[in-house]
Amino acid sequence: MIYKKLRPVLIIFISSLLLWSCADDLDLAPEDNRQTNQTVFDSPEAYKQFLAKLYAGLSLSGQQGPAGQPDLAGLDEGFSNYMRLYFMMQELTTDEAVIGWNDGTIADLHAHNWTSGNEFIRTMYSRIMYQVALTNEFLRQTNDVALDSRGVDGELRATIQEYRAEARFLRALSYYHAMDLFGNPPFVDEDDAIGAFLPEQIQRADLFSFIESELLAIENEIIPARQNEYGRADQAAVWMLLSKIYLNAEVYVGANRNADVINYTTKVIEAGFSIPDAPYQNLFLADNDTNGSQNEVIFPITFDGLESQSYGGMTFIIHAAIGGSMDPDEFGVNGGWAGLRTTPEFVDTFPNGADSDDSRAMFHTDGQNKEINSISAFTDGYAITKYKNVDVNGNPGKDSTGDFPDTDFPMFRLADAYLMYAEAVVRGGGGSTAQAVTYINELRARAYGSSNGNISTSDLSLDFIMDERSRELYWEAHKRTDLVRFNQFTENGIWAFKGGVPQGATTQPFRNIFPIPASDLGVNTNLTQNPGY
Repeated sequence: MIYKKLRPVLIIFISSLLLWSCADDLDLAPEDNRQTNQTVFDSPEAYKQFLAKLYAGLSLSGQQGPAGQPDLAGLDEGFSNYMRLYFMMQELTTDEAVIGWNDGTIADLHAHNWTSGNEFIRTMYSRIMYQVALTNEFLRQTNDVALDSRGVDGELRATIQEYRAEARFLRALSYYHAMDLFGNPPFVDEDDAIGAFLPEQIQRADLFSFIESELLAIENEIIPARQNEYGRADQAAVWMLLSKIYLNAEVYVGANRNADVINYTTKVIEAGFSIPDAPYQNLFLADNDTNGSQNEVIFPITFDGLESQSYGGMTFIIHAAIGGSMDPDEFGVNGGWAGLRTTPEFVDTFPNGADSDDSRAMFHTDGQNKEINSISAFTDGYAITKYKNVDVNGNPGKDSTGDFPDTDFPMFRLADAYLMYAEAVVRGGGGSTAQAVTYINELRARAYGSSNGNISTSDLSLDFIMDERSRELYWEAHKRTDLVRFNQFTENGIWAFKGGVPQGATTQPFRNIFPIPASDLGVNTNLTQNPGY
């Protein structure tokens, strides 16, 4: 696992990476100032160790797991984890998830009444910008001038060029999240000077162009599809991210790019990934890196109960979804946090709800009410049993305490490429309707264990695809983006407690993007707040 390559001394750069204007209560916390870049890069391994920190930025929250020496100060370290925050932004704001806790302003996410002072939105913003700052520094330390000064050449130099392509992918991924969530964030790249200054704001269309140009530039520089170490980005990950931005291009830049979706999802599909002949739930178990599911996963965020301990990420998703009459032992953990459930509207996307023949309908109903009368009561709302810290034989993960799971999070997987292809076909991007139906039926055959769930070309519509995406990809941090693209996130689409009322209500369309945090606006005079906030 690449995290084993990380060594803390590399984080000497953090104290000089504050490229973003932040309020005092959410500053970057420097880990170690004792060494310089001349001594840090005294061995070839140092470059991979720094690269490991870039990947770790998605799953870990500081320099000492599970807590201690946090990357960001100002919010509980478990809450400040990148993946945990991204899951919250993408899921708690939708019909797929509610949380019963009352920590700060967390309830405002599902109620759609957040403000520019929401600490979870603010920390997601800061986490993204921190990740961008790290990738920028890696690119500075590995440019031609820096490598020439250290006498780096030959095979190591060629390897570093591959690392640089991965770093640019990771930066593009974070800027994609910034574009999708915040629209018009501040922008800095490796050509900007190190040190505190007020970055300029970039408009969404310009950021789209930057992300696209970066991905196209590294498409043939990054390691070919399925040839990199597990957990690291490759050419297929680049194609998936291109497909993502093109699928949502109408939202981001007002342009139809569905023909490009067809092009790049086809590249992914033809790269050799496959839908395993195995139960759907295997994708979400502790051995999903070895049980065959890795053949479907294109880019995971990896976790290891011993090597990468954090109270965010999969620790949060698995523990927080357990409560009521659920047995934590069945999930390979030592207890539940009684937080996450789902809405009745999501349950009803499956034929016959929780009793569906669709094996993707993974609900715990014993002692649970389908309807939600009280957000704070865990027994209101069916629980989700999708993620577990056990292997295919029911054995728990490596961490004997039961705190930290081995389960990897499948950020990009083949099923999503199939569904994006089908949606782009329906939206007029070309491709083959018959092929789209074949792809979807492959997913549904796994879900139903036979051809009983097969659809025909007459069933292929945008409404069907939206529901199928929910059934296949729920709790994988796609739903908010999907709802916005389908114009169902705010002024259309109603689910329990949306708008803060039990029956649900529509909300104002300006909430299709989040606000620029008030703490940053108060410092950076170059920033303009998003409309409506």
